[in-house]
Amino acid sequence: MQRLDLRGRSLSLRELREGLPRAQFDVDAALYSVEPICAEVRAGGGDALRDLAERYDGVCPPRLRVPDETLQVALGALDPDVRAALEISIARARMVHRDQARRDTTTTVSDGGTVTERWIPVDRVGLYVPGGRAVYPSSVVMNVVPAQIAGVGSLAVASPPQKENTGALAGYPHPTVLAACALLGVDEVYAMGGAQAIAGFAYGFTDGADVCEPVSLVTGPGNIYVAAAKRLLKGRIGIDAEAGPTEIAVLADASADPELVAADLISQAEHDPLAASVLVTDSPELADAVSLAVERRAAATKHSERVCEALRGPQSAIVLVDDIEQGLAVVNAYAAEHLEVMTRDAASVAAQVRNAGAIFVGSFAPVSLGDYAAGSNHVLPTGGCACHSSGLSVQSFLRGVHVVDYTEAALAEVAPYVVTLAQAEDLPAHGEAVTARFESVGER
Repeated sequence: MQRLDLRGRSLSLRELREGLPRAQFDVDAALYSVEPICAEVRAGGGDALRDLAERYDGVCPPRLRVPDETLQVALGALDPDVRAALEISIARARMVHRDQARRDTTTTVSDGGTVTERWIPVDRVGLYVPGGRAVYPSSVVMNVVPAQIAGVGSLAVASPPQKENTGALAGYPHPTVLAACALLGVDEVYAMGGAQAIAGFAYGFTDGADVCEPVSLVTGPGNIYVAAAKRLLKGRIGIDAEAGPTEIAVLADASADPELVAADLISQAEHDPLAASVLVTDSPELADAVSLAVERRAAATKHSERVCEALRGPQSAIVLVDDIEQGLAVVNAYAAEHLEVMTRDAASVAAQVRNAGAIFVGSFAPVSLGDYAAGSNHVLPTGGCACHSSGLSVQSFLRGVHVVDYTEAALAEVAPYVVTLAQAEDLPAHGEAVTARFESVGER
């Protein structure tokens, strides 16, 4: 891993953001590839989606919608240990997300004048589950649970068809993904991946007797083409985020165990050659020990080639700082998707973090805990977006709508102020819409 020495330097926020390592992820460039794909889906519907599946996934699904019996076959064949782990993940996610439920609030502004904020779930959502280098049943859980708790009335899952599948599962998404859908009671599942899946959700389509109605919102992580399709179709659909390569930052001092730090950096590098792993520390001795541990562990792990490419890439680094205060400035500027705090009094240090998708406190809260069974959500903002965006939650599937209810007397009380402001903005008809309500019947 490269080293970046910031000791003795006082850097502005702009200098930090420009100088810290970050994966190169050019969504704009991917738009050129994605636009014709989305146009093809809009024009050709189900037939286009089948052709695109064969072109990009190497297999044409028997049906785009996975039959109910196929979902049950996948669930019946699920390894009992995997099923038990998924059930724990689902239970904990439901426990945490249930506490995120929003309640309507009514404010009495004046006698006879109220404003109520109602929280209304999105009517229909499309939930995307990637299926490239790894299998992500956990992403089914992280998308579906908050949508269900929010009260979304109609939800559908899409995941790429797998050419390795055989028998009843041939041409459909990975069986573990299908089993997770079945466990959660999701019966509308489609064998479609990449940009074409986002387009399919956005435009809707028919496939024989099957009809996929358009959705209002699409959530879930994916590759650069999924991100580009979300950007292209935003406005027609709402999106959670344009997810980029995964990233982990670890803020650590000399008290941290270098073996644990190394293991955690490697765990995120395992996702993708573009994954970012960043250690921020005020201890040169820890930096040296982590470097050695990373080299040894990376060589021994299953996906060593992928891991080493990510760790050696320009997006990964060990950053040396003068002290934890400067380290906090660095991690707040970096705004990592995942931030681990491994310092003395880690909880106190973590409380000073303002920008991160999720914060993992101390030596016994690795990022992989959040990926699967902490109860938190692992669909998180990447690429520095954690400085302005949140991870997926129940709130992601709700819309706040203000309901204004005023009596005649309450309107009369505030009418002069409305008229004054309307005139100040040179919008007199706005004021007249108020004064018209107090004209006599004969004057109307």
